[in-house]
Amino acid sequence: MYDIIVIGGGVSGLMAALYACRASKSVLVIEKETFGGQITYSPKVENIPGFIQISGNEYAEKLVEQALEQGAEMESAVVTEIRDGGDTKTVVTDAGEFVARAVIIATGARHRTLGLEGEDALIGDGISFCAVCDGAFYGGQTVAVIGGGNSALQEALLLSETVKKLYVIQDLDYLTGEAKLAEQLKTKENAEIICGAHLEEYLSDENGITGIKIKLSGGEEREIAVNGVFLAIGLIPQNEPFENVLELTERGYADSGEDCRTKTEGVFVAGDCRNKRIRQVTTAAADGAVAALAACEYIDR
Repeated sequence: MYDIIVIGGGVSGLMAALYACRASKSVLVIEKETFGGQITYSPKVENIPGFIQISGNEYAEKLVEQALEQGAEMESAVVTEIRDGGDTKTVVTDAGEFVARAVIIATGARHRTLGLEGEDALIGDGISFCAVCDGAFYGGQTVAVIGGGNSALQEALLLSETVKKLYVIQDLDYLTGEAKLAEQLKTKENAEIICGAHLEEYLSDENGITGIKIKLSGGEEREIAVNGVFLAIGLIPQNEPFENVLELTERGYADSGEDCRTKTEGVFVAGDCRNKRIRQVTTAAADGAVAALAACEYIDR
């Protein structure tokens, strides 16, 4: 039996493992895909304290190495259920069952994608999800933001300050974000808003994205040359297997405050799967530390 099982090997999960190990707790980290999480999709990251610039993969490798050095164990598996046994929790996976005194859920949220041909291969090579993270790399270039909600408009406004030309592509006939954000965007001379348009195809070569092909509501197709595409069509929190131990919001996020506690004693939540406003690498790391210390306090008590 472990003291703490961390579900999710992204930034928040690995930081939780680090803090828990340093508190002399036995820790198992279970990750179903790639250790490091969403950060691994960023070829260059410039907003991590202590690094002028580092690739997401390199940063993830450092986090994994750091957690392992402190004594954390790692397991690649898909978690399907948490059984609450009071003083113990059983984490059920496709690789067997694991028992711990406390569990930290740090499963994150994945970005919605369009499912177009070649999309996965272009993520990090022309397709991005975060203007704060990657916008600076497109200074003086042409980019497209896909989406028309608040997130898309905020991304577009940020990008409009540095790019040469900005296209906002919305599949509905109107922008769904706040009117104030839409009005601000419309004042940007370098921004062109195209509503009633569906992204049909990514155009690319060996160097990455070269353009997009869109289809307008009237059936007309149009090709637009761009250097990058920012997808802002929503996030999907990875909390489905944990509905029995979490209180979820309408959008599926864990309804937990800054203390990272949940409705279930001994179950904590950290990172992008938690209901919060800012989702950045630094806030994910902070959540991991808070959740780990709360879990250690729970065990010691």
